[in-house]
Amino acid sequence: MTLLRAVSAEFLKILTTRLWWVLALILFGYVGFSAAAIAFFLSITPEQPGMVIPDDFLAPLVYSMATATGYVFPIIFGAMSITSEVRHRTIGTVFLATPTRSVVLAAKAVAGLVLGAVYGVVGLAASVGLGAPVLAATGQETLLADGDTWLMLGRIVLAMALWGLVGVALGVLIPSQIGSIVTIIAFTQFVEPILRTAAAFADWLGEVAKFLPGSAGDALVGASFFSVFAGTSGGVAPLEWWQGGLVLAGYAVLLGAIGAATTWRRDVT
Repeated sequence: MTLLRAVSAEFLKILTTRLWWVLALILFGYVGFSAAAIAFFLSITPEQPGMVIPDDFLAPLVYSMATATGYVFPIIFGAMSITSEVRHRTIGTVFLATPTRSVVLAAKAVAGLVLGAVYGVVGLAASVGLGAPVLAATGQETLLADGDTWLMLGRIVLAMALWGLVGVALGVLIPSQIGSIVTIIAFTQFVEPILRTAAAFADWLGEVAKFLPGSAGDALVGASFFSVFAGTSGGVAPLEWWQGGLVLAGYAVLLGAIGAATTWRRDVT
C-alpha cells in the first residue's frame, strides 16, 4: 500500500503541474514537423548513389521519427521529476511522508515509465498523423494495414517508456537540474551522434557503438533515420529488437543503481 500511495502522489504532482503537457505539446510539434518534412523530401527526391531506401522502409522511417527526434523529451521529464524536487527542496517533504527512499524511487520510476509511454503515444500521433498523409499524397505506401508496422509502433511506445526510466535514473545520479539537462543535451545531441557517425568508418568502433543508448533504442524500434544516414558501419550487424530493449533497460538499471547507492543516500538539507 505504501508504494501505491507513493505512486498516486507522484501522478498527483505530475498532473497538477504544467511540465508534462508543455513538453508533450513541444514533442508533438517537433516530431510532427520532422516526420512530415522527411516524408515529403524523401518521397520527391531522386535516390542518390549509396543512399537507397527500400519502398517498404520509408513509412517505418517516417513513423520512427517519434523516437529518433522525440526520445529526449521523456529523458528530460524523467530527470526533472527528480531534480526539480531537489532544486525546490520539496524532496525533504517527500522523504518525511515516505521515509523509505527506495519506495520513493520506485514510485518515480513507475511514473517515468508511464509518462514515457504517454509521450510515445503523443509522438506517434504526430509522426503517423502528419507523416502518413504526406506519404499518401506523394504516392508512397503508408503500410498502416501491415501488422509489422503496428508491432513497430508498439515498440516505439515501449522505447519511449524506457527512455523515461533512463531519465529518472539520470536524475538520481545527477540531482543538479542544470547538470542533468546539460548532460542530456550534450550526450544526445553531440557525443553520441559523433560516435555513431565515426562508427560508419570502422567496424571495431561499430561493434562498440551499437551498444550506445541511442543505438539500442533504434534497434528496439527497428527503424531509424539516423541508422540509415549515419548509423554504425555496414559491416556490423545491429542488435535484435529485444537485445536493444534489454540494453536500454540495462542503462536505466545501472544508472539508477549507482545513483541510489551514492547521491540518493545523501542527507537532505
